[in-house]
Amino acid sequence: QVQLVESGGGLVQAGDSLRLSCTASGRTFTHYAMGWFRQTPGKEREFVAAISWTGTITYYADAVKDRFTISRDNAKNTVYLQMNSLKPEDTAVYYCAAKSTDYTGRYYIGAYDYDYWGQGTQVTVSS
Repeated sequence: QVQLVESGGGLVQAGDSLRLSCTASGRTFTHYAMGWFRQTPGKEREFVAAISWTGTITYYADAVKDRFTISRDNAKNTVYLQMNSLKPEDTAVYYCAAKSTDYTGRYYIGAYDYDYWGQGTQVTVSS
């Protein structure tokens, strides 16, 4: 069992930056590919970014490419989402997720792929 806790959300203005953190506990953080998703009321959870468990492979949704960066520190059991040039359309609850895997270069973009989820952190971007 893995417990995930997100932090770092808040209210910012368009063009600002935020860094979200997701800290895992309960089991070793390695061998878990990680992902960030976001959700707004009435919509399905949307893929944002993913990273392999080694941290060497990343993948982004087109909507955030070149603005967001996912990274991880396995020694700290933490995955990060650096969000730059934020836009009002980035407003959502952001969730991190973990997927157990033995594949070093694998990442996952489907919400159904993931085994564990955090409780979410609200990001609000005002115009």
